[in-house]
Amino acid sequence: MAKGYRISASTGIHKGDREYQQDQIALLSHPRATGCLLAVVADGMGGRSGGRKASDQVMMTARQLFERYSPDHDDAPSMLKQIVHEAHIVIKLTAVASEQEPHSTVAAFLINPPGDCHWVHAGDSRIYHFHGGKLVKRTMDHSYVQTLVDRGELTEEEANVHPQSNILMGCLGAEDDPPADPFFVPQLRPGDVLMACSDGIWHYFNPSELGSVLSSLSAREATEFLIEKARSRGHGSGDNMSLVVVKLEPLDA
Repeated sequence: MAKGYRISASTGIHKGDREYQQDQIALLSHPRATGCLLAVVADGMGGRSGGRKASDQVMMTARQLFERYSPDHDDAPSMLKQIVHEAHIVIKLTAVASEQEPHSTVAAFLINPPGDCHWVHAGDSRIYHFHGGKLVKRTMDHSYVQTLVDRGELTEEEANVHPQSNILMGCLGAEDDPPADPFFVPQLRPGDVLMACSDGIWHYFNPSELGSVLSSLSAREATEFLIEKARSRGHGSGDNMSLVVVKLEPLDA
């Protein structure tokens, strides 16, 4: 593990104002490599049980592949892409068997012991990377409104309240193979914070709000605060909410 920081982490999940929970989260420590972590968020869609089956499948696939992963010998981006594609195939097979239409998003990041970080995502669950409260990078949603933002037809703020903001252009279980956009952070530093979350969380905050919450609170306090705040801002119509927060805290703090 890189010198100079210790990792603190927390997960949070809440069904919001929905009848049932279709989000799933995992924060996994590698069974053999100290300091190797995998965080996964999956937001399932498709009927009461369909969406939950889909997000469960993402978690199961991630667990199995991460257990077999060797940070010293294996390629991290390949392993992350494999999670996306294997889960996608199994979700499609489930759909055939059960005649439902299960789909799921995925947002997963992997921290390797030397301190490099890889991530992958499909759909509108996001990964954010902050340093000292400032946004360094975030994933771009595979959604209809994001294509409008990319073309300059909508602002980020307008996209957030657009009536079609929930239409996805890529996810697991759909007809087409899911996108699996990879990203690489060569070296994490003390003061970095990584967060993966479903749209039930990010929908209610701008990046500067997220940055200040994540830098000023502990990982556990931040997950609790963001869920509570998203609940109140949802005014009784909030989605399922899930998030994983990983903070790299300076050793002298």
